[in-house]
Amino acid sequence: MTTEEKPHILIVDGMALLFRSFFATSAMGHFFPNAEGIPTNGVQGFARHSMTAMSLFNPTHMAVCWDMGSHTFRNDLYDGYKANRPAPPEELVPQFDMARSVSELIGWKSYGEPGMEADDLIGSMVTNWDGKADITIVSGDRDLLQLLRPGVKVALIKRGYSEYDIYTDERFIEEYGITPFQYIDKKAFTGDAADGYPGVKGIGPKTALALIKQYGSIEGVLDALDELTPARRKRIEEGMEMLHLSRKLAEIHCDLKVSDEIEDLTLPVYDVEKRSLFEKEGYTMIMRHADSLFS
Repeated sequence: MTTEEKPHILIVDGMALLFRSFFATSAMGHFFPNAEGIPTNGVQGFARHSMTAMSLFNPTHMAVCWDMGSHTFRNDLYDGYKANRPAPPEELVPQFDMARSVSELIGWKSYGEPGMEADDLIGSMVTNWDGKADITIVSGDRDLLQLLRPGVKVALIKRGYSEYDIYTDERFIEEYGITPFQYIDKKAFTGDAADGYPGVKGIGPKTALALIKQYGSIEGVLDALDELTPARRKRIEEGMEMLHLSRKLAEIHCDLKVSDEIEDLTLPVYDVEKRSLFEKEGYTMIMRHADSLFS
């Protein structure tokens, strides 16, 4: 890498890849237990997925971000936040800690902040290194699209280990007609069924997008309530409290302290010693995958 080239940081949403890998194989009854009988399907899938992303996006540096427990500050703001999600299957539970351990075994820097979501860590990294590095975020979570800006891409998982739907800020603006930051206000109107908060009842995605396109923001819409149809105005007035709360829930917090330097995220080397560690721990699928990509 020459001095003129910016570093390229790959930021992996570890929990998204772990869940996806677990359910992709558990649906067929494949759990790949280790010598102690503990399932490893999610862990090995996460590692293989992340290794493939490394080979596809060719970063110079890499970080993996994790949720640290199910309770975050968003639960304190709203009791219903993610309350509709079922408890994780028992076969997945031991793999949360195992996945972080495997990440560190491979040599990837892992990050987690109690009370915050992985999204908030990812957003804080983007803000901290904005302009200092090019960043590619790998996840299945469209909420991360609000972080798009010049030099930042979001690669959304599609199929298998190597198919991604890649967004830049230019593509987002062309597709939605609003900026990535305005996406937060759009989501405040629509809410998020998966996360369990309703937004403004009766305001769907098309209406929300049209309102933000025309008025620019929640504040702009509220300033122009008299211009709206009586029915739409009534819905917004009745849902005002949830509208403001939904925005707080939808916005990724980007002000967490990131103490590491970019140099601390240097990619690990896959060598004979690393290979023997995978074999010793019983992660033969990771070992074979690494052999195919890096040997």
